[in-house]
Amino acid sequence: MRAFPGDNLSVAKTQSSIRSPAHPEMRIPFQPGALVIATLCNPREKFWGMILALAPEGLSLSGAELASFEDLAVMVKDGEPFTPAVVFFPMHRIERVELDLPDGNLPSLSQRFLSKTGLEPSAALTPASPDLARSAADSPSTRASRERS
Repeated sequence: MRAFPGDNLSVAKTQSSIRSPAHPEMRIPFQPGALVIATLCNPREKFWGMILALAPEGLSLSGAELASFEDLAVMVKDGEPFTPAVVFFPMHRIERVELDLPDGNLPSLSQRFLSKTGLEPSAALTPASPDLARSAADSPSTRASRERS
């Protein structure tokens, strides 16, 4: 593949450019199962969840709107039934996706969820139907993007 001025195709991909030694789990940060916060536009909203699939067409998540995070934690803590929303956001709506990591002394949303509910976020956000998560992760576009990397 020929590199054009301004693109990064000619940059050597070294291990140090892919991951940080302090965070070896960040080798491939935005893979299925990663807990993220997605900032969306038109309309502007934020969504906390677990990546089911990431493809050029968009992002599939299992989670909840960030505005209802506290209510969600209370529901789960009280033992009320909870089914995470399984959503697809087309790429044109995605403004930013960030890993749900602690910031200094501030815990991540995942850490807050665990401390409030006693339940691992990944367990709570796994879709009720394993076939649903598998079909999102094995969609043709997701398979194609995995093959390209």
